[in-house]
Amino acid sequence: MRISIKPTQNAAIVKFEFPEFISKSGNHEFKNIDDTKNSPLAKQLFFLPFVKTVYISGNFIAIEKYSIVEWEDVQDEVAEQIENYANSGNPILIEEEQPKKQPITVYGEITPNPSALKFVVSRMLTKSSAEFKNIDEATPSPLAKELFRFPYVKEVFIDENYVSVTKYESYSWDEITLELRTFIKQYIENGGTAIDEELIASSPKQEKQKHANFDILDVTSQQIINILEEYVKPAVQADGGNILFDSYDADDKRVKVVLQGACSGCPSSTFTLKSGIENMLKDMLHDENIKVEALNG
Repeated sequence: MRISIKPTQNAAIVKFEFPEFISKSGNHEFKNIDDTKNSPLAKQLFFLPFVKTVYISGNFIAIEKYSIVEWEDVQDEVAEQIENYANSGNPILIEEEQPKKQPITVYGEITPNPSALKFVVSRMLTKSSAEFKNIDEATPSPLAKELFRFPYVKEVFIDENYVSVTKYESYSWDEITLELRTFIKQYIENGGTAIDEELIASSPKQEKQKHANFDILDVTSQQIINILEEYVKPAVQADGGNILFDSYDADDKRVKVVLQGACSGCPSSTFTLKSGIENMLKDMLHDENIKVEALNG
């Protein structure tokens, strides 16, 4: 394999061209010997005292030198060293395989809350639902953190295969829906993480919903949770929201539930859900004194 020496417009940089491509994935820049774990050849070149930076791209290696030498005095020696290394059969560049994009579809669905839109993804995003009111709460969700960088995003709720975004009233969905849908699609296709399951599992809301806590509740509370999970939650999720059991006061017969996502702050959902859940619980628990208080998450 013969190496060609090519000067560049920058007098400090010379290119050493190969007759074939040595890099398949873009440009690689090595500033010092500690950067060269993916290029044994670049590591070897840094043992030359005048080498400042090594660039590998396409079919060439470019070297930027310190001013302690002139290229005319050393370039033939460098070309010979590169040529000998290339002919040895050792790897010039170890390129990590780029993860292939997995095509997905994302579409928007309206919700009963005019300020919230549900973006449905053709892939499972999380096993643990989570609501984020601001960017400071979004540490467990890299996706939510990025969404909060848009000035119109007020709240984010993520569950199973969808993302519910609540906007500020001063913005119109006509203006922002396409941008949000495109961003979510590209983010997931590029391998972005929606929710870090380990971080979200330790949050106070998730801790309260764990099965271990279910076992220590009174029988009525357990019945209420089962009713909510089986009859209420599927309908709420279809509207881009979620409902969580908060507490049951046996003396006052008061059930508190938490509304999340599109249901949180919805002008009609608090009354509708409160009325619907209250009637359902009264009927299924055979207790006309039960009251339901719906809280926003």
